[in-house]
Amino acid sequence: MANTLFDKKWDAHIVTEVTDGPTQLYIDRLYCHEVTSPQAFSGMRERGLKCFRPEKIFCMPDHNTPTHDQDKEIEDPISRTQVNTLAKNAAHFGLAHFGMMHKKNGIIHVVGPENGLTLPGMTIVCGDSHTSTHGAMGAVAFGIGTSEVEMVLASQCILQSRPKTMRISVNGKTGKGVTAKDIALYIISQMTTGGATGYFVEYSGEAIRALSMEGRLTLCNLSIEMGARGGMIAPDEKTFEYIKGLEYAPKGEAWEQALSYWKTLKSENNAVFDKEITFRAEDIEPMITYGTNPGMGMTISGQIPVATDIPEAGRISFIKSLEYMGFKEGESISGKKIDYIFLGSCTNGRIEDFRAFASIVKGKKKAPDITAWLVPGSWKVDRQIREEGLDKILKDAGFELRQQGCSACLAMNDDKVPAGKYAVSTSNRNFEGRQGPGARTLLASPLVAAAAAVTGVVTDPRTLL
Repeated sequence: MANTLFDKKWDAHIVTEVTDGPTQLYIDRLYCHEVTSPQAFSGMRERGLKCFRPEKIFCMPDHNTPTHDQDKEIEDPISRTQVNTLAKNAAHFGLAHFGMMHKKNGIIHVVGPENGLTLPGMTIVCGDSHTSTHGAMGAVAFGIGTSEVEMVLASQCILQSRPKTMRISVNGKTGKGVTAKDIALYIISQMTTGGATGYFVEYSGEAIRALSMEGRLTLCNLSIEMGARGGMIAPDEKTFEYIKGLEYAPKGEAWEQALSYWKTLKSENNAVFDKEITFRAEDIEPMITYGTNPGMGMTISGQIPVATDIPEAGRISFIKSLEYMGFKEGESISGKKIDYIFLGSCTNGRIEDFRAFASIVKGKKKAPDITAWLVPGSWKVDRQIREEGLDKILKDAGFELRQQGCSACLAMNDDKVPAGKYAVSTSNRNFEGRQGPGARTLLASPLVAAAAAVTGVVTDPRTLL
């Protein structure tokens, strides 16, 4: 049987296989942040172990970090302890550490690709579910638990059950105002939050190939939100051009050797997937969520479903979700008043996302009742924003840049949306309380967020483009 892209990479990293049991898989890169690593490092100390391959491990704080005054001591005691503990652990075990104010600090899933730490063909893990992001570079990347982090620290291997394979093809060309975020939210709305459970997804088709690398990172980032173990896209010329010259990318002869290998990383023409699903790009419009999971998405010009159209098994949770959000069955979201805007996260905190946001707000003014948090995904993104003059466009429109970090994605720092307030967010999850206790989150693209930021209400960005 011909191999899928996933099969090729998984098989190349098998160390041993247990009959009727898990696979021992070699890991090329481990990313560690401050929240899910302390217990793993403590376990290493208790057993008197050293990291097996410290050069393969990179650490940086990003989750529970302030997005202002990063040059000062962190005020929150929990955040300060977590950040300082990561620094101490990295020093003790001899690991690369991009701490606060380090020029390469940022959200780990932004920093990895933009510095060439994430490369095609790699296996990559991190104690964070959105590790699937790195699959956009042609890697097998997935989130792991704290005990598994310790396993990789100690052995550079992990025990895993082999997932099934799924290919999702999006054929055709997308229309005006449709971004990678919209493609992702559309797919999740069709698949539901459990539609890809147990699968590793490969994305393909004309619309996928047309995406920029940053768009692909956004799409793969959201794979986990439909239950997938991870998502990936076969590397191509766009991938190679993006990687070439990055700090940690191969150079000279090593680059040519790597390139030769990377070009083999694709599913064979007659590869057999456990499941195949196809969508039409023409059916996708700018999207927004109306409920309390990423699968509750709709076109921005559409109406919320009615309970009778929802399968009986999900009807109670559907009604509960609408009650939490303060919405009604069958109503339109367009024109709904918005209180907060969040641009950022590992989903949409890259330079292209800020370019998109700026393209809408240029020459306009922030709506007076809007609180906007614009948070670059890394210091590198911050530098790019300033080099391109986007900061001036944003300032003229009444917006201010915050410092890099996960910020309002998960309410683990000061950037929390108050109870009952509505936030259009470019992040990845809209669970109850995800952005703060009682906060109401509507997931959307940077274009939709920008349109709401200048109008004060949910607005179709196509009317402003």
